[in-house]
Amino acid sequence: MRYKLLGRSGLRVSELCLGTMTFGEDWGWGASQEESQRLFDAFADAGGNFIDTACNYTEGTSEKLVGEFVASDRDYFVIATKYTLRPRHANKMDPNFGGNNRKNLMRSVDASLKRLNTDHIDLLYLHMWDYTTGLSEVMRGLDDLVRAGKVLYVGFSDTPAYVVAKANMLADFHALSPIVAIQVPYNLVRRDPERELFPMAKEEDISVTVWGMLGGGILTGKYRDADAQKRYEKASERGMAFADKVVDLAQEIGHSPSQVAINWVRQQQSKAQIIPILGARNLDQLNDNLGVLDFELSTKQLTLIEEFSDFELGFPWSFLHDEEVLELIHGDTHQILDRHR
Repeated sequence: MRYKLLGRSGLRVSELCLGTMTFGEDWGWGASQEESQRLFDAFADAGGNFIDTACNYTEGTSEKLVGEFVASDRDYFVIATKYTLRPRHANKMDPNFGGNNRKNLMRSVDASLKRLNTDHIDLLYLHMWDYTTGLSEVMRGLDDLVRAGKVLYVGFSDTPAYVVAKANMLADFHALSPIVAIQVPYNLVRRDPERELFPMAKEEDISVTVWGMLGGGILTGKYRDADAQKRYEKASERGMAFADKVVDLAQEIGHSPSQVAINWVRQQQSKAQIIPILGARNLDQLNDNLGVLDFELSTKQLTLIEEFSDFELGFPWSFLHDEEVLELIHGDTHQILDRHR
């Protein structure tokens, strides 16, 4: 395992992150405490120090287990958690037990600290943009937590690019803690972040932690069977076609489809500083995922996969990167003006 600086910060995190939404069985699926411990130990043994959880994952059990597992060496691990969403058991009559407002932020962080059994959160994400709380309120609240020592760094998950860019502008103008990481879903079938989020993150020097790399399991090929596909409505014909391509390449190079799909994401570093979040329900799945550290897809293999993609950046990116348009804007010098290309 190698390490990266998280965004514009000096914080060193492992090149892979362990997702813990599967820690606990409160949602009727997931890993038991014993299996969760095995997952955590395997990731740590591989050199991983970056752990991702959230206040509402498995009704708070995920945070409790993470707190137990890191207790013997708390300072080694970088714990990322999130606020915004209310646990399912929360008081539904309380209008402020959810959202991005300061009241929920402070309540949620204090509750997370208790579950994690720690005095600080290394990275706190706003989980989802709520379109109701003012950005100044959010950024001031996050900065107050940093100044209080309860949070060390802040990030945004599942939030539009323009909001994140504005957040960092406020941070720069008012000496607030900047956004050092965003979290997005990204895979061969779902490449939307390439349109606005990745270019914004690259411009702002923000790390991108990626979930959903297997497309809900579609890219592993496990829904190739017709009966299995019927049980999973999201297994579209387009997704299944991608899965076939991934499975065929995996068989050709002697690796699993999961490893191929994850490494395709991991190797998109020219688009943004990407840190994959591994999610597994058992040790076999995690060990298979960790196998991505042992190889990289060749340029030919990457091209072979992407040739099958019908993804288009859309307006304005496709228009502004058209060769004729670049010629009209920059003349013969446009070939060296490739900062965002």
